[in-house]
Amino acid sequence: MNSHIGFLFSCLVISGITSSISISGGGNETDYQALLQFKSMITNEEGLSSWNTSFHFCDWSGVICGKRHRRVTALRLKSQGLEGSLSPHVGNLSFLRHISLSNNSFQGTIPHELGRLTRLRALDLSSNKFNGVIPTNLTRCYNLEELELSYNKLVGSIPKEISFLSKLTLISIRTNNLTGGIPPALGNITSMEVFSAAENPFGGSIPNTLGRWKSLRGFGCGGCNLFGTIPHSIYNLSRLANFSLAGNELIGSLPSALGAMLPHLVFLQLRHNNLIGPLPPSISNCSKLRILEVGDNNFSGKLTIDFAKLKDIYKISLYNNIFGGEADDMKFINTMENCSRLESLNLNTCQFQGVLPASIGNLSDRFRFLNLHGNHLHGRLPSSIGNLVGLTALDLSKNQFSGKIPSTIGKLQKLQDVFLSENQFSGPIPDAIGNLSLLITLYLSSNRLEWHIPSSVGNCYNLLALYLEDNNLSGRIPRQLLRLSSLALALDLSQNNLIESLPTEVGQLKMLTSLDLSDNNLSGNIPSSLGDCISLVSLSLKGNSFQGIVPSTLSSMRGVSTLDLSQNNLSGQIPRFLEGLILLEYVDLSFNDFEGEVPVLGVFANTTKFSVLGNSRLCGGLPELGLPKCKGTGKHKRRFPLFAIFILIASTLFTILCFAYVWGKKKKSQPSQSSREGRFIKVSYGQLLKATNGFSQANLIGEGGFSSVYKGILDDHDDRFVAIKVLHLQNRGAHKSFIAECQAWQSIRHRNLLKIITSCSSVDFQGNDFKALVYEFMPNGSLHDWLHSNVTTTKLNLLQRINILIDVASALDYLHNHCLPAIIHCDLKPSNILLDDDMVAHVGDFGLARFLGTNSNKNSTSGIRGTIGYAPPEYGAGSEITSSGDVYSFGILLLELMTGKRPTDNIFIEGLSLHRFADMALPDHVIDVIDDDLLNLHQEDAIPMIADVKKIEECMASTVKLGVSCSVDSPAQRLNIVNVVHELQHILDTLQNS
Repeated sequence: MNSHIGFLFSCLVISGITSSISISGGGNETDYQALLQFKSMITNEEGLSSWNTSFHFCDWSGVICGKRHRRVTALRLKSQGLEGSLSPHVGNLSFLRHISLSNNSFQGTIPHELGRLTRLRALDLSSNKFNGVIPTNLTRCYNLEELELSYNKLVGSIPKEISFLSKLTLISIRTNNLTGGIPPALGNITSMEVFSAAENPFGGSIPNTLGRWKSLRGFGCGGCNLFGTIPHSIYNLSRLANFSLAGNELIGSLPSALGAMLPHLVFLQLRHNNLIGPLPPSISNCSKLRILEVGDNNFSGKLTIDFAKLKDIYKISLYNNIFGGEADDMKFINTMENCSRLESLNLNTCQFQGVLPASIGNLSDRFRFLNLHGNHLHGRLPSSIGNLVGLTALDLSKNQFSGKIPSTIGKLQKLQDVFLSENQFSGPIPDAIGNLSLLITLYLSSNRLEWHIPSSVGNCYNLLALYLEDNNLSGRIPRQLLRLSSLALALDLSQNNLIESLPTEVGQLKMLTSLDLSDNNLSGNIPSSLGDCISLVSLSLKGNSFQGIVPSTLSSMRGVSTLDLSQNNLSGQIPRFLEGLILLEYVDLSFNDFEGEVPVLGVFANTTKFSVLGNSRLCGGLPELGLPKCKGTGKHKRRFPLFAIFILIASTLFTILCFAYVWGKKKKSQPSQSSREGRFIKVSYGQLLKATNGFSQANLIGEGGFSSVYKGILDDHDDRFVAIKVLHLQNRGAHKSFIAECQAWQSIRHRNLLKIITSCSSVDFQGNDFKALVYEFMPNGSLHDWLHSNVTTTKLNLLQRINILIDVASALDYLHNHCLPAIIHCDLKPSNILLDDDMVAHVGDFGLARFLGTNSNKNSTSGIRGTIGYAPPEYGAGSEITSSGDVYSFGILLLELMTGKRPTDNIFIEGLSLHRFADMALPDHVIDVIDDDLLNLHQEDAIPMIADVKKIEECMASTVKLGVSCSVDSPAQRLNIVNVVHELQHILDTLQNS
């Protein structure tokens, strides 16, 4: 009997175990199949390479399983570069507690099947491309604590049913397209700690019910079109640390007891609203406050905050309010001495009066940004300003400061931007200004400065723009200033008393865009070297005493659009080359002593585009000018004999051919200039092997079809890093690429081209051919890295992107218009744009470059014409390589930089391209296609010194329009690169002046 019972018990146990195995196996199989379905909807599976049968699915990358049941409990695939759709089968992973798919490229709708995941606690789908609505089914995930859907393209409204998720502590939905206001029912989620919903066009007011969120620490609804007042119940949320309502249409005033009601505030951001009244002095009690941003409101009254209690504060932004009105308005500066972390103080356009206290010099050594623009400050600038050794930007423009500029300003050796314009500064410009070697822009215009321009300014070798106009400066223009080859934006010395001739060194300003020397006492001839300023767009010499003829070398300034030579003593005939400057929009030659016939072509074909008034010896021209006819223009005008013209042409051609033959033979018999001078250092294969630690994988920084690029250090190169490009000579076309690149680098030098150090053509230790090029190392990698990889978490702001575009366009302008013969790059794309320490862009990789006007620019059916997506369509049809092909590639690169989308993005199918994608958004919906990262940076004030949001968005639209104009299919309709540089510079100027 006992044996029967024992047998029966054994059977039951075995049966139970079998049943358990069956259930477990079935559950595991469900999870396994769900993961396979997830993988099947990923279009690029590189990030899921471990998801194969060689491993148990619990060992797959990003998959976390429970130890007991071996069921999937978490899916963590953040920042894996995944593209595709999210499979609804994820809803079958019934043990899931955490889903993290952020920072990928998932698109399509969020599957409503996620509502089956009743154990789910955290759902993070942020930073993807999900569209559609937020599924109401998510409310079935009743254990959900964190919901993160930010940085997508979601539409519709916030489902009011989300209020049933009573355990929610975090909702993050910022930067979508959600409308319909903030549902009052959300106030029922009393566990809420963080609500982040900025940058959604919600509309409506802030519900009073949100005052029930007693545990709330973070509330962000900036840029949500909210109106009305801030409910008083919000101020009762005493745990609130981050409070941001910037960029709305809120009205009303702040409670006087704000600091006592919200004592834990760390971030207070209320900028760009319509708030009124005083700024509560009780803010002094917010001892943890780090950021105070209330700019662009209508706050008024005296600023009485005691900053001494705010020891952690690092950013104070109060611009564009109505503070002040008393003689001691700036007294609050005295309370900032203990603010040891303060970095930025922005008080521009606040109507502050009085003097700037000497205590300004007691601010933190971390202090880097001071903006007092547009107030009513007077008196001397304290010499203690020299104590702010960390300062990088100083804006005191549009005040009434007087007296001398203190020489202690020379101690601020980190200064990059100085704005002292429109004050009453007098005396000399201090010589100490030459100590500011990092200076980029210097504005001293519209003051009462006198004496001479210090030659020490020539030490500011990073200077891009110098404005000294409208002062009382005298003496000569220092030659050291004109040797500043960095000057690229503007040199304005107008409305002063400068004397003597214009030094010939002016020709060294080859990158300069605008030169204004008008209304001085300059004399002598216009130097012929001025024609070397080939980048000039605007040139004004008016109101001086220049004499003689206009030098013919000015014909080299092919990009000039405005030329003003009026009110001088110039003579001779009006230069005919002015007719051929196709970009010339206006020329003023009035009140000189020109004689002879007025041209009728080019700019002279329209009387609104030129002026020749006050030249009494002119004749001819357009009838509207009313000038007398020129003598000798009748029917019997003598003609030069035709046979004489023929003889002249024939003899000239014969002379040229003979010279070319002799010169060619002579060149063959002599080494090149570069080889005679030994310009490049010599390196061997062994040296490069050592420099890269045996071409180790750890030193590999890039790879392409023809080459691999390694980081290394050459022994005789001052221990500086170099980039060593090793050619894959076994690949077809690699040798040709090496030759093309060497030929290109022989004759080009430009600040926006990658600098070559040397080359190596040798054999390796096995006797195989070895070829390499050694370049200057670019520490900030490629533009592609910044746009599409996880190399850096920092994103490029708008100013950086525009500056990079200007750098690249300037390089193309040099290659197309200032090289002989002209060079076509043929492979412009983000991976070939390298960035140095200062984020200056350098164009590299000339392996496909062609010389215009030679046989090398003919395409063949087997030739490489660039990279798919960037190569112009006509190359695919076998057309010749032209400069407009590079313009097309630049246009695509520009659109990629502004939209964040590659031209080969998966969305570009069925006739949709990056060009068409951008074109369809013009003119009113450009913001919809702008890179989300760029919009986020813009909203978070990553663009310094720019306050006009509308102007910024207009600049974004202008930039996209420029990219569309460059990338049209028809080569003839594309912009000239000179125009592109000009337009980008205009956009940059607009941004910086916003």
